[in-house]
Amino acid sequence: MTDSDRSIAGVVVDLDGTVYRAGEPIPGAVEAIDRLRNQGIAVVFCSNNPTKTPEEYADRLTSMGVDCDPEDVVPASTVTRDYLRAHHPEEPTYLVGAPSLRTYLEAAGQNIVDTPDASVFVASWDETFDYGEMQAALDCIDEKTTFLGTDPDRTVPDDYGFMPGSGAIIASVAGTVDREPDRVLGKPSDEAADAVLDRLGLPAERCLVVGDRLDTDLAMGAARGMATALVGTGVTDPVGLPDDPTDRTVDPDFVLDSLADLPDRLA
Repeated sequence: MTDSDRSIAGVVVDLDGTVYRAGEPIPGAVEAIDRLRNQGIAVVFCSNNPTKTPEEYADRLTSMGVDCDPEDVVPASTVTRDYLRAHHPEEPTYLVGAPSLRTYLEAAGQNIVDTPDASVFVASWDETFDYGEMQAALDCIDEKTTFLGTDPDRTVPDDYGFMPGSGAIIASVAGTVDREPDRVLGKPSDEAADAVLDRLGLPAERCLVVGDRLDTDLAMGAARGMATALVGTGVTDPVGLPDDPTDRTVDPDFVLDSLADLPDRLA
């Protein structure tokens, strides 16, 4: 393989904590995306937030000054939708999740039901999650039920720090039914990696994943042979990384103060 074959031609960009935080663009992030594209690098966005559709993300990014089409965004909602449509298209599905996710899945043809005789149980972020949903899981999930999670993020940033994410609810359901999920979608799953690579149309070795989480963003890239870049604007503080790379979940190829630094590092 030549040096040109190894050069980065596509970048997978995390959103919350990488492009913006608390709804505001991170300084230099919007300009960095423009610079990457001007360098001939394709950009696709990927988020573990299961409550938004690609159209909603595209609108949000456009309002911040990022040129973005819905096809440029792969959220956990889409990875979940596509998995259900590919593997369980006609099956009754019980959802613990945001109303927006239910609407999105139903619009794609998924049969969302409110009774515990469903053959598929999907756990996701839901601000109304309570004891009743734990009881529903206990009533619904047995050894024959397909148990899915939308994404593994235990916490997510908010205006005041962090709040519980989908991973916390999935863990609660798993503890209630004494069974781990069959699949947890979103980053770092193979399904999410396949989706972003399909959007980019590039081999993994010519792509780079940039994000603020070692265990999701960068783990997805490392598992598929993509280069990785950690930014210090979100969940993970690069200062706190173990000095010994063998002690890290993922050893990033680049450690950056922010996304704004990436174009110069790839130039």
